Amino acid sequence: MKNIFLALVVLVTLSTRVNAQGCVAIRTVGGLNTMEHAGMMHMGMDSTHAMPEPKKWDFNIAYRYFNSFRHYNGTIEQTQRITDGTEVRNFNRTIDLSLVRTLNDQWSIGVALPLIYNERSSKYEHISNLPSSPRFATSAGGIGDARITVYKWLWAPKEGRKGNLLGGIGLKLPTGNYKVVDDFTYKLNATRVGPVDQSIQPGDGGLGVTLELSAFRQINNTWSLYGNAFYLINPRDNNGVSTARGGTPTAAAIKYTSDVMSVPDQYLIRAGSNWTKNALTLSLGARYECIPTFDLIGQNSGFRRPGTVIAAEPGANYQFKKFNLYAYLPISIFRERNQSQPDILKTLDTKVFSRGDAAFADYAINIGIGYKF
Repeated sequence: MKNIFLALVVLVTLSTRVNAQGCVAIRTVGGLNTMEHAGMMHMGMDSTHAMPEPKKWDFNIAYRYFNSFRHYNGTIEQTQRITDGTEVRNFNRTIDLSLVRTLNDQWSIGVALPLIYNERSSKYEHISNLPSSPRFATSAGGIGDARITVYKWLWAPKEGRKGNLLGGIGLKLPTGNYKVVDDFTYKLNATRVGPVDQSIQPGDGGLGVTLELSAFRQINNTWSLYGNAFYLINPRDNNGVSTARGGTPTAAAIKYTSDVMSVPDQYLIRAGSNWTKNALTLSLGARYECIPTFDLIGQNSGFRRPGTVIAAEPGANYQFKKFNLYAYLPISIFRERNQSQPDILKTLDTKVFSRGDAAFADYAINIGIGYKF
């Protein structure tokens, strides 16, 4: 039975590592193992089992990879981009390190730090977006935005409890570099230095507040349900970093505020079920990630790619003594690029509907290992 809850540990770990599959700039904010460290092993056990002493520390290393290349405007895929070879290709790689300290049966605190290396291959950012134009790449790497979070169980863990809610509130710190620059080729054998695209910057430059809610419900010794919600509030309007790639912003970009990078909110909702047999747990759920057009707090100027990804999320978890091994594969089933505030301003001004596009991945790979001590 405890393996059910170990799976829940992993599922929530992945829920807090927000990072969408594409150049919709949902960036990682670090992975935290937020379930078992707070006393999950105290719950769901029948009276014939002894209540084990919970571990005080939980260390987790997780790796995430995806390659985005399918362009969407609204919900319509721009298939011609791949056909003519003008698609943008983002390669995103993240290692999340997290450490959680259990304070008592209800309270715990965690810190998380992502390590990031991203590459972006394109034509339009360089000489031109003609099919005959050469393709060039830019990259960015380093630490991402760290997070410190305090968690509390709604009900004190005890034997026989079949469900519970875990709430969390934290700070997202602007530790990641949001001004990384690289060379852009604006004509053959001529380059200029400028900030790389928002989607591959390790940080966003904003001090944020994170809100989390996680739930589980045990059905029987084999089946259980889970649900997670995560919201990052980023009050900062924009970070002032140019989007002109080393060039001069156009008059239209300045007029509609897309000449600098926005610092957007982001949120995630996940739900699904687990099936457990001995040390192995298999899971299947749905995952909804979003960069909204409008933030909860603050203004919405600057360039952003608001959008939505809905994915089916199969996964597997295996427990070995103090270790947890897991792998999850979110597979995109719905992608949408929404209007940003600059798009809306341009539409109102020109009376012609305007909306940019964004590239999305078909799937993401999440693998990791946790250790309790």
